[in-house]
Amino acid sequence: MAGWSADDIPDQRGRVAVVTGANSGIGLVTARELARHGARVVLACRSEARGREAERRIRAEAPRAEAEFRRLDLADLSSVRAFAADLPYDRLDLLINNAGVMALPYRRTADGFETQFGVNHLGHFALTGLLMPRLLTTPGARVVSVSSVMHALADVDTGDLNSERRYRRWVAYARSKTANLLFVHELARRLQAADADVVAAAAHPGYAATDLQTAGARMEGRKGVERIMELGNRLVAQPAESGALPSLYAATAPGVRQDSFTGPRLAIWRGAPAPSWRARRTRDDVMGERLWAASEQLTKVTYQGLGEAA
Repeated sequence: MAGWSADDIPDQRGRVAVVTGANSGIGLVTARELARHGARVVLACRSEARGREAERRIRAEAPRAEAEFRRLDLADLSSVRAFAADLPYDRLDLLINNAGVMALPYRRTADGFETQFGVNHLGHFALTGLLMPRLLTTPGARVVSVSSVMHALADVDTGDLNSERRYRRWVAYARSKTANLLFVHELARRLQAADADVVAAAAHPGYAATDLQTAGARMEGRKGVERIMELGNRLVAQPAESGALPSLYAATAPGVRQDSFTGPRLAIWRGAPAPSWRARRTRDDVMGERLWAASEQLTKVTYQGLGEAA
């Protein structure tokens, strides 16, 4: 793993990949590099204009790339269902659950969920479940969920998943990122119990310069916070090209293990991909089962072909 870069991505020809949030930041880089190495990549994005522009950019930078935009709004479960139903491929080798929102003012999704929990966790939970039959029938398939070191700030509160008692934007974000890791943990257990040839892994970009840091402040018109975030991106953060490497490693490197967590090597902040620290609670079987059950109830999505973990 030492010094691993995008040049080390194995040949992806013949493989189909879905990357959520592929219109910018690490999602765009992830999609571009998979396409550059031969994969047929579906850019699953909410905005058609930004998705089409990402498709154009990828094809301009990699003329032989097979990249196509398809609309997906993770804040609307009807959009998630439509995306899964309309995806025209029988196989699915890679599902990169990359899209996310961070530290937003309190909002609700189309289905009434707190937006950070709804988009970052529930939308991806539903998408993965709806695509699971294709993943299970594709040898060597992988599901990679993008979490954050910020998960360390808060545990999931299964009694208040939508932050109705009290909303604190950074706590809600941290809870959604803990939920990502608990989801991967429980999915990995269920895949192992079913003896499935699918790996569920997680990754995080460290501190990478993307639009994620400034979106919440911009929505509320908090210009001072927005400028501070922009300054941090310029002076401290690593570029999106580096931030995407842990996701690309988890998706393509040989020998990636179930329930692994990959991040930057240097102080889990920047550098080449390496195994990352994670809070012990993100491998709690009981909490994983509780979150899974609650997610099924809220999304009305069950995973065909997967029963309970052993």
